[in-house]
Parts: sequence; structure tokens; C-alpha cells
Amino acid sequence: MLGVAATATAAEIKAAYRALVKRHHPDAGGDDQTILSLNAAWEVLGDAQRRADHDRRAQAGPAGSARSAAVGRAARRASAEAARGDAELLAWLQQVYAPIDRLLGQVINPFPAQLRALAADPYDDLLMEAFCAYLQQSQSRLQKVETLYRGLAAPASARAFSLSLYHCLSQVQDALTELERYTMGYVDSYLRDGREMLREAKARRTRLHEERRRLEI
Repeated sequence: MLGVAATATAAEIKAAYRALVKRHHPDAGGDDQTILSLNAAWEVLGDAQRRADHDRRAQAGPAGSARSAAVGRAARRASAEAARGDAELLAWLQQVYAPIDRLLGQVINPFPAQLRALAADPYDDLLMEAFCAYLQQSQSRLQKVETLYRGLAAPASARAFSLSLYHCLSQVQDALTELERYTMGYVDSYLRDGREMLREAKARRTRLHEERRRLEI
């Protein structure tokens, strides 16, 4: 079940078990039955005496050897699939999530300072021009975010995480729309709504950082 050779060390068995559990855990799209089977295999192979008994039974005859070989092949396939899934997740995190998170930070983090500067005198042309320049730069960054997000689909193990990322992006987009409306007519409700949306987007981005760390556990 764990896909290890008969001569595998205790450390190799433990590493194979952890990799398979990570791959087939229900939180990553796996199923409870597979986890139960993996735990059962670990209870045998993780104990020196029980492993020795298992090896003796496996060598008892041709039928036992054939079953053992079939189980080994299936486990090796599962291990290879787990490794492939880990590689896909790492590629998506590096190529999609990391640059998106950086761009979102470049929009969200400067906002409080930009708002404080504008609040000194919203009717000052130079201050408003600087605020509008920030909004324009932010829209440009969001266009890059959209391209990155749609450029590579998230692997199965990160679909829920990817959806949360999209919600964060949507919140930032809606916030910029409200803020641009404010610059056109000085309607305070637009400014208030845009500010609140960016506050929520910042909190969601922080939660995404926490979720991202759990993805690699």
C-alpha cells in the first residue's frame, strides 16, 4: 500500500506514508477509505515486529507473492501521482499565486497613505490628480492579475484556495470602481464603500497567507 521496497528503511517507509496521506487526505480531495488503508499499512510496516511477520507471510507462496507485487505496483502508482500533484501545486503557487499576491499587495497596502493625503483637501487638484494616478496604476496591476489568474488553472488540491483568491481579486476590483466614482462626483458613500471593500480584501489576503502555508503541510 505504501509502495516501498522490501528493503526500505524505517525512514523511507515513514516518508512514503506521509506523502501518500498528504495526497489522499479528504481535505485535499481524497477519500476516507484510502486513508484507512494507508493507516492500516502504516500500523504494520511502521512496527518492526509486525513488518517482519508481514514479510514472512508475503513470501509464503506464489499467490502471496503475486498479491504483494500487485499491491506494490498500485502503491508505486499512487506515490507517483502524489509526487506529480505536489509538483503541480508548487508550480501554480510560484507562477500564479505568488505574483498575484504581490500585485494585490501593491494595490491594497498603499491605499491608507493615499487616502490620508487626499483627505487633507479632496478639492485640491494636485492631490486629486495624485489619487487618480494611484487608481490608474492599481487598475493596470489588476489587469495583470486577471491575466495571471486565467493563465494556469489551479490543481485539484488548491481549488478552494484559488476560489478565495478570486474573491479577493473581485473585492479589490469593486473597491477601485467605487473609488473612481468618488473622484468623478465627490459622493462620500462611494469613498466609504471603496474603503470598506479594500479593508475586507486586506483581511482576506491575510487569510490567504495562512491558507497558503497549510497547503504545503
